[in-house]
Amino acid sequence: MRILVDADACPVKQTIETVASALGIQVIWVASIEHNIHSQYGQVIMVDHAPEAADLFIINHIMPGDIVVTQDLGLASLVLAKGAQPISPSGRVWHEEGMEILLYQRYINKKARQQGYHIGKTAARNNQDDQRFKQALLDLINAGYSQNN
Repeated sequence: MRILVDADACPVKQTIETVASALGIQVIWVASIEHNIHSQYGQVIMVDHAPEAADLFIINHIMPGDIVVTQDLGLASLVLAKGAQPISPSGRVWHEEGMEILLYQRYINKKARQQGYHIGKTAARNNQDDQRFKQALLDLINAGYSQNN
């Protein structure tokens, strides 16, 4: 089990490092060359600034049982198809069930934005978001260990 992170705009880097280093889990940070990503723990992979370059690297390098931290629903759906587990920085763990509906809603929202409709704002992160992410990450790690042992 490894943790791969779509790191360009990841707000939970410190939490991931803390949890992974305490448990000895490999972390791979994937970011565009336009971002300045540093890590005290884990491997930093810099990819081209082309759209979806980080996503493509992650998809091409994940293995079943890996955990992928991403805010990108499209990437999350591909991660599931490869047998890995996506989790959002807010602590949402995505599953195959319901993914089609979520992707369709994303499509509808994109079309609405293109027509000038305002979809709404994302609430600012708070400590509860960070705690929810940490607990969800620990739960995924523990579930992975129990399946492998």
